[in-house]
Amino acid sequence: MTTLRTAHTCDLDPAELRAARALMDEAFDGDFSDHDWDHGLGGMHALVHDGSGLLLAHGSVVQRRILHNGRSLRIGYVEAVAVRPDRQRQGLGGQVMAALEQVIDRAYALGALSASDAGQRLYLGRGWREWKGAVGTLGPEGVVPMPDEEPPLLWGAGAALDPVHELLIDWRDGDIF
Repeated sequence: MTTLRTAHTCDLDPAELRAARALMDEAFDGDFSDHDWDHGLGGMHALVHDGSGLLLAHGSVVQRRILHNGRSLRIGYVEAVAVRPDRQRQGLGGQVMAALEQVIDRAYALGALSASDAGQRLYLGRGWREWKGAVGTLGPEGVVPMPDEEPPLLWGAGAALDPVHELLIDWRDGDIF
């Protein structure tokens, strides 16, 4: 028996945040930086626990901005999605994503994420689509094209975004996407 809970970062107690951070380290085999963790804070979290309260899966969606074709769009950016290695391929990632997609659908113009190789199949199978245009960021020095960046996956963008126009995402420390 598992339970799914959604909560804002401010509603998670320090022990819950430590458990989620530890899950990231375990699931990403130590390849999850402090910047990566910081990127997942300040928004809505989806947490799946087992009957004893052990955290099995986590993900969050935070607000970001993209500039596209002269418009600034408020987007829900998915971060810090992980499932305990011993509980993967049991639908827990899908539960987390369903909760995060609901937040995006109700609160943002669209969703975006940068998928790991291991996670990409989950997202594409749920209807996320790969961005086909150029990407970049609007940083402290202005527009920075990122031709070597893996394209983000988008949720709910429909026909609103035209790949003829580049997609510029807001600047942040660490990985931009």
